[in-house]
Amino acid sequence: MTKLADTFYLGSDVFRISKQLLGRHLFTRLPLAPQVRAGRRRPLTGGIIVETEAYAGPVDRASHAYANRRTSRTEVMYGQGGIAYVYLCYGIHSLFNIITNVKGIPHAVLIRAVEPTHGVASMLKRRKMESPERRLTAGPGVLSEALGITTGHNGTDLTGDRIWIETRGPQTRAREIIASSRVGVGYAGPDSKKPWRFRMRNNPWTSLAE
Repeated sequence: MTKLADTFYLGSDVFRISKQLLGRHLFTRLPLAPQVRAGRRRPLTGGIIVETEAYAGPVDRASHAYANRRTSRTEVMYGQGGIAYVYLCYGIHSLFNIITNVKGIPHAVLIRAVEPTHGVASMLKRRKMESPERRLTAGPGVLSEALGITTGHNGTDLTGDRIWIETRGPQTRAREIIASSRVGVGYAGPDSKKPWRFRMRNNPWTSLAE
């Protein structure tokens, strides 16, 4: 059980990092509800990362930082790798991304799905569900809700004690990974067809979207 060090996130190949994250464990220790003060109960919740998407910054039309676009929202993407980029999608869903590469290069990995392993009861409470099933954490919006991640965690250091990633077993092998096009990026033209979405083969917790 080894927490990923900051050096892991500084790699220059966002596609390689997206695949290397598969099989690793994403953990949070956050309040059970966003409105609860930080000093109250902070349960450990987490699961195995089973689906990711790579976003290659300036050269990727699907990236918020395409052509080095800098806005108040994207500024965090230009920070040093190893911090969270959490943005609101459709005004509802908080989507959790990991910034990679060195400072000034806005690469990001979207975490699309996890297989729940820790704190399932707390995840169910956050999602207002009775029993664990695919929709608990299969999808970027629902996994953030289950893990307690909100836009308030934008910029969080991923080597700290609130949101982090651990290695808890052997690295996922290439033959266990499926590469396909990303979801919901039709606006990106030819880049929408790039095989930059990565899933663990035959895992029942990946998202339903093909």
